[in-house]
Amino acid sequence: MEGVIYLDHAATSWPKPPAVGDAMLSALEIAGANPGRGSHRMAVQASRVLFEARKSISNIFGIKNANDIAFGSNTTEALNLAIQGSLREGDHVIATMAEHNSVRRPLEYMRRLRNVEIDYVPVDASGAIDLMQMERMFRSNTRLVVCTHSSNLLGSILPIGEISLLCRKHQAILLVDAAQSAGVIPVNVQQLGIDMLAFPGHKGLLGPQGTGGLYIAPELDIEPLLHGGTGSQSEALEQPKVRPDRYEAGTPNTVGIAGLNAGVKHVLEMTPAFIYQNEWELTQHIMDGLSSVKGIRMLGPEIGQPRTGLVSFTVDGYDSAQLAFRLDRNYGIAVRSGFHCTPLAHESAGTTATGAVRASVGYNSTREHVEVLVKAVLELTGTD
Repeated sequence: MEGVIYLDHAATSWPKPPAVGDAMLSALEIAGANPGRGSHRMAVQASRVLFEARKSISNIFGIKNANDIAFGSNTTEALNLAIQGSLREGDHVIATMAEHNSVRRPLEYMRRLRNVEIDYVPVDASGAIDLMQMERMFRSNTRLVVCTHSSNLLGSILPIGEISLLCRKHQAILLVDAAQSAGVIPVNVQQLGIDMLAFPGHKGLLGPQGTGGLYIAPELDIEPLLHGGTGSQSEALEQPKVRPDRYEAGTPNTVGIAGLNAGVKHVLEMTPAFIYQNEWELTQHIMDGLSSVKGIRMLGPEIGQPRTGLVSFTVDGYDSAQLAFRLDRNYGIAVRSGFHCTPLAHESAGTTATGAVRASVGYNSTREHVEVLVKAVLELTGTD
C-alpha cells in the first residue's frame, strides 16, 4: 500500500519478500493438487512443497527430524493441539502472566473440561519472572509448563533455557509459544530443551497468513486435535500413528506453505541474529526519541536491555486508541492499540484501564520509519 509506514510487525509482517508471492503463485500453478493423496506428478509436486518447507523449518529451529513438525493454520491452532493433546484429567499446568489468550483460553478450557489446575507465574513491570517463585509452583502432578518466548505487549524475553532445566528437574513437558521470537531470536529446540514449539508462519518467518505449526519432540505422543483423512492408512478407524500424518488431517494449505518456505529461506539468508540486532537498535531509537514526551510510559525492559522489536507505551491524558487512529489518519503510520489479546500482561503492567499503543518493527523497517513515528507522537502530544 502506497504511503504506509508499517509498524505492526508483531501482528503480521508486511510487506513479504517478493519470493514469497512468487512461490505461492508457482505452487498454485504446478502443485495445485492434494499432497499425499495420489501418485500423479502434481500430487507428488505438492508433497515436495511440504517436504521442502519442513526441511527449511528444521534448519531454523535445530530440529533433527522434519516429520516432527505438524503444519497448521497459525500459532493458535498449534497451541491448542499441544495443550489439549497433552493434558489429562487432574493435571497441573504452570504458565506465566505474560501469556497471550492463545495460551490462556485453551488452558482455562482444560480447567473446565478436565479439571486441570493452573498456576500463573507473575511477571514484573519489565516482563521478567522470578525463577525461584516458578520452581515453588511445581507439584507432583505438574505435567506441562507453557511459556511465551517473548511478550507481545512488553517485548521481554523469557529465559527458556533456565525454565527448561526446571522442567527436566521436575519431569514436566515444556511448551514454548514462539509467536514473537520465531525468525527473530535464534532458537534451537535441542540446545534449549524445548519439547513443543508453536510457531506462526506470518510474523517473523515472513510467510503468508494462515500458516504455522507445532514441533513435537519424538518421545512425546500427544492426542490429535483433528481427526480425518490423511491419505495414509485409510482403512484404519483411528488416526495413523506415523508423523506428521497423525496431526495433519485434511487438505493442507500447500500454497501458503510454499510461501512460508520462501519466507523461512529469506530469514535463513539474513539470519535471525542479524534481524534481532537490527530490530533491537530500532527499538532503542524509538525509546530514546519518545523519552522526552511528557507523561509517557514505555512498557517492558528499560532502554539498553534485551527485548524483541516492539515498544508499547501510554501517554497521560491521551487515549491510546485515539493516538493510534491519528497516527494512521494523519501520518500514514500503522500501529496497534488496545489490549493485544494479553490481559494478564496488561494486569502486570498496570495498563488494564488504558490499554497501550504498540509500535513493532520488522526485518524491513528502517531508522527513517521510526523517526517519522517519533516526530508524529511528539506533534500529537504537543511536545514538539
